[in-house]
Amino acid sequence: MPGVFVTCIRTDKFRTGILSLHLLTALDRQTAAQNAALPGVLRRGTVSAPDMAALAARLDGMYGAHIEPSVRKLGEIQAVGFTADFVDVPGRDLLGPMAELVGELLLAPNTRGGLLLPGYVEGEKRKLIDLIRARMNDRAEYAQARLIERMCPGETYAVDALGDEATAEAIGYVALTRHYKALLAASPIEIFYCGSADPARVCAVMTDALVPLPRGEIDFGIGTDIRLNTVDETPRTFTEQMDVSQGKLVIGYRVGRAMEDPDMAVLRVTDALFGGGWPCKLSANVREKLSLCYYAYSELDLMKGIMTVASGIDPADYEKTLAEIGRQLQAVKDGDITDGEMTVARAAVSSRMLSLTDDPAALEKFWLEQNLLGLDYGPEELAALAEDVSREDVVRAAADIQCDAVYFLYGGEEEDAED
Repeated sequence: MPGVFVTCIRTDKFRTGILSLHLLTALDRQTAAQNAALPGVLRRGTVSAPDMAALAARLDGMYGAHIEPSVRKLGEIQAVGFTADFVDVPGRDLLGPMAELVGELLLAPNTRGGLLLPGYVEGEKRKLIDLIRARMNDRAEYAQARLIERMCPGETYAVDALGDEATAEAIGYVALTRHYKALLAASPIEIFYCGSADPARVCAVMTDALVPLPRGEIDFGIGTDIRLNTVDETPRTFTEQMDVSQGKLVIGYRVGRAMEDPDMAVLRVTDALFGGGWPCKLSANVREKLSLCYYAYSELDLMKGIMTVASGIDPADYEKTLAEIGRQLQAVKDGDITDGEMTVARAAVSSRMLSLTDDPAALEKFWLEQNLLGLDYGPEELAALAEDVSREDVVRAAADIQCDAVYFLYGGEEEDAED
């Protein structure tokens, strides 16, 4: 099938099988909310199981299998679809029935006059708006989102995976139906399976399930714009007041030239050493030694080439914390790294990779990202590569990491005051 790709992990290790299907489309402010609402609408019912009660009964007949809507942001790609899990033991072959149901949910939704049902669309729209609003209640998540929004104003990376409230509010069933049909025709599709079935059989049952799939001109040009340089010569600073008891400091960095030909193992170890592992330079120095924050950690988005540092602080310690985080990054660049720190960082990445092999759901997320990055090695190979990363490798990878933007959310009487 044109534009349909399958990744299979054949194993008898688990008693649960995983099957996922994602449509891939360019992240866009105008369509992100529509895309985010669509899997929930489709999950409401099919032609043969027209409502959620009928779908629940069908899943109960598969020994309590589950299938859930899925919406993800991967760099500047939005992945929407379904993730299913089901019993995978001898004598209970559920791959065929589950593949059939996934195909029905995607291609044969409950419609009237060829249009998605208004009640289903309105219900999922309201749920989506509630989710968007709820994100503000998690101040740490809100601060992270605001940093990215401010740091990347001219990049679609600034768009949230769920879209925004205004475009969500505008969703209607006629327009969503039209968008759904266009998405089916143009989107590449990634299918993932982990279980005991032979890969040839997985391909066969998914081919049968997707027979009605309409294919037009497939948009293979979707991808992520990786910017190596900061927007301005000096970091931009954004502040915001809100009713918070703990200040939220989030710093955004461009990884730089290391993304021209990225070595994923080296970049992961560099991140673990700086702030993405435990212990790391941020936790050992900024938090434990100097007591400047309640927490501090880094996250690396390999799809986009952006690293962020998030910390919870007393607003009075803002300048000190910001300066000390910068000093710890400079120490990595200067090679001020002990053998013990290198050992811990390598082990952290290796252990994290190997732990994926014990979790089918984690493997599904890992391989979707690997496929979009164009990489074909698994967690075990990445763990082995991490063990070989040297201090010199880390110094080279960190050399061009530059601070691009700083966002600080702090408490006060006045709300939404921005500098």
